[in-house]
Amino acid sequence: MTLPAHSYALDATWRTLLHDLGLGPGDVLRRAGLPDDLLARPNASLPSQDYYRLWQAIEDMTDGPLALRLCEVVRAEAFSPPLFAALCSPDLVTAARRIGKYKRLIAPIRLDAAMADGRLTVEFTWLDAPFVPPDSLVLMDLLFTVALVRMGTREPVRPIEVVTAVPPARVDAYEAFLGAHIRKGGGHRVVFAAADATRPFLTSNDALWTAFEPDLRRRLADLDGAASTVERVRAALLEALPSGLVGMDAIARRLGAGKRTLQRRIEAEGTSYQALLNATREALARHYLERTTLPPTEIAFLLGFDEPNSFFRAFRTWTGTTPEVVRRGGSPAT
Repeated sequence: MTLPAHSYALDATWRTLLHDLGLGPGDVLRRAGLPDDLLARPNASLPSQDYYRLWQAIEDMTDGPLALRLCEVVRAEAFSPPLFAALCSPDLVTAARRIGKYKRLIAPIRLDAAMADGRLTVEFTWLDAPFVPPDSLVLMDLLFTVALVRMGTREPVRPIEVVTAVPPARVDAYEAFLGAHIRKGGGHRVVFAAADATRPFLTSNDALWTAFEPDLRRRLADLDGAASTVERVRAALLEALPSGLVGMDAIARRLGAGKRTLQRRIEAEGTSYQALLNATREALARHYLERTTLPPTEIAFLLGFDEPNSFFRAFRTWTGTTPEVVRRGGSPAT
């Protein structure tokens, strides 16, 4: 299966999850305005906006916080192939890196796993701007990382830091599950002590991983081959913006192409590099302004601007209004 760009994979594991939540698939799909037979279709997938509507329907029909409920009921047999294969890893460091490599097979999400200074940082970036994932979906990915290491080690591992731009209003239950505080900040990440990140997985199974990996590699190659240049540039920009290295030369190097070749391919798809950069920055700016309390000065740097005034001028050019007006829920100037 080659997952279309900006899509989420759906497979038979969804029926198991809905059953364990006490929900009927038909009821959920009808509430989301989706076909009744969707989950019975082989290799089904949904574009981001439809998937988020499905997620919202599940959340509306679930008693209690959805992310917590899913972590309570999820079992290894309900994992998609990339996640099940990761559970075969020797430890969390290896599992996170494997998931990071193959995550795009099931969702438009980048997962970065970096070990430094005695800590493993697992960070999530959504690659489907201008669409914005539901807050509970973001929280689910953060919590699931903790659930994964607990399943693998059979130990009550606690992260040492959890950061998200969309912390829940009622945080107590989440922090009780995590055994750690949730801090508000830019991005979405979970940090583990090295001792926990390298704690052996009792579920480790190298033979099973060896059986899984060739198909995962093939599917990833198919996905990369099917992606348009515009989609690949947008994904690269989302990853590069916080560093400020968003010139066409830098993005071309990320994608393994020459600058002129990249420009020619973008133009052949009916747009320009600057238009893509502006649209990506505007979508992220709106997300931060509407969904977080990050100050505009910090948002400016997350979008790769050298100083806030450049961001303010650019934002007015894109929208005809100011960041403050958008944050208050106002309409653009006319």
